[in-house]
Amino acid sequence: MDAYSKIVTEAVGLIKNAVVKIDIFNSQRGKPAPAGSGSGFIFSSDGLIFTNSHVVKGAEKIRVTLLDGSEEDAFLVGDDPDTDLAVIKTYASGFSVARMGDSDGLNIGQLVIAIGNPYGYQHTVTTGVVSALGRTLRTTSGRLVDNVIQSDAPLNPGNSGGPMVNAEGEVIGVNTAVIRGAQGLSFAVGINTAKDIAGYLIKDGKVVKAYLGLVLQEINLNPRIVNYYGLKNKKGLFVVSIEKDSPASRSTLREGDIIIQFEETPLHTTHDLFKQLSRDRIDRLSHLTIIRNAQKLTTDIYPAAQAA
Repeated sequence: MDAYSKIVTEAVGLIKNAVVKIDIFNSQRGKPAPAGSGSGFIFSSDGLIFTNSHVVKGAEKIRVTLLDGSEEDAFLVGDDPDTDLAVIKTYASGFSVARMGDSDGLNIGQLVIAIGNPYGYQHTVTTGVVSALGRTLRTTSGRLVDNVIQSDAPLNPGNSGGPMVNAEGEVIGVNTAVIRGAQGLSFAVGINTAKDIAGYLIKDGKVVKAYLGLVLQEINLNPRIVNYYGLKNKKGLFVVSIEKDSPASRSTLREGDIIIQFEETPLHTTHDLFKQLSRDRIDRLSHLTIIRNAQKLTTDIYPAAQAA
């Protein structure tokens, strides 16, 4: 076996028993009827499963199928349409638990492997590379989710909610979307963001966080700017666009600005910003440090609660 194939097969071997097929059912004429399917993966020894919000939203009944073909009912713990993430729970046995990786440690060009159930073909494996990091993606709810990984690993309907893993078999993302009509473009929510969201969902069943209304992209800072201002970070968050009627639109931020700091915290990744936008930041005056035309500036902003 060649070296590349060995890497992929070993990584798949580490994750495959944690991957599940998810089928949802709704009542029709008083009887449960199939209403869609997707993928998920078990991330805790007590049967907690990551998947996408759009996979299980509105489901009256959820059933998971393990690699060995056994089927078990599951129930919704909580979901967050704004990140298209959900946590469900099953009392199945005979599974292994997926190992969590670090999405902030990814590099463009790095090998990634996607596992899921496209069109019902259970445990389908595809491979690709990380194409871009720190993207902002508009989810099916119309909201913006940060810290999205772009790859060219082929995804199809049914892959939603499955794991994206690295060469060590560690989950680094939750597969969430493709752009219809495009080739070589697929997206996964970074696992660091997913882990933060899981904490909210397990505790409260929902997520209440502050938001700014920015479409961002992680970029490398010009070394001259880093040295001139003595910055602690070598990366920043490039403002691609500003959402209408958002906190950002009511600030002095402009498209093309590079955000480098929130309050006193340097921002290396979009996940760094995500962590700062906790519930207690809602409607509180906050300060962003930015680079605009090689100048270092500070701008005020009032993060708001995401509209229901």
